[in-house]
Amino acid sequence: MKHLFARFATKISEWAGKPVIFILALIAVIIWATLGPFFDYSETWQLVINTGTTIITFLMVFVLQNAQTRDTRAIQAKLNEIILTSHAENRFIGIENLDEDELKRLDELVAKAAKGRGETEACSTSDAANAAPSKKVGARKRADAEKGPKQKQRPLEKS
Repeated sequence: MKHLFARFATKISEWAGKPVIFILALIAVIIWATLGPFFDYSETWQLVINTGTTIITFLMVFVLQNAQTRDTRAIQAKLNEIILTSHAENRFIGIENLDEDELKRLDELVAKAAKGRGETEACSTSDAANAAPSKKVGARKRADAEKGPKQKQRPLEKS
């Protein structure tokens, strides 16, 4: 049942995000509005659109939240894998569980570190560019070699 709802939520969220669905919804509202004079703009006429849109909105909140939560978890897993296999800080894994104030503070620290690193890299890059413009590729390879060996990827085994 859990997987059935996940597949359903994915299909509905893909379907609901298409422009044609928006156009159909707009046409439905236009038809409803055009029928207003025929029903003397009665309470029943208003109740039809209010009830319909409320029910659709209420149900779509749960469907879209399910799809978004799964997408977010998948992205977090991918980012964690990138962090683990790179020279990035492993302590960043799981920061999505921090509260708002902790995330703001961490964002400020990272921005400050990036600004400091950016100034250092900008100076060394401009120095290298002025010294030997034709050797940029070689300088990049040397910088990569200084970082250490890259992890080899194993080929996928056939099952």
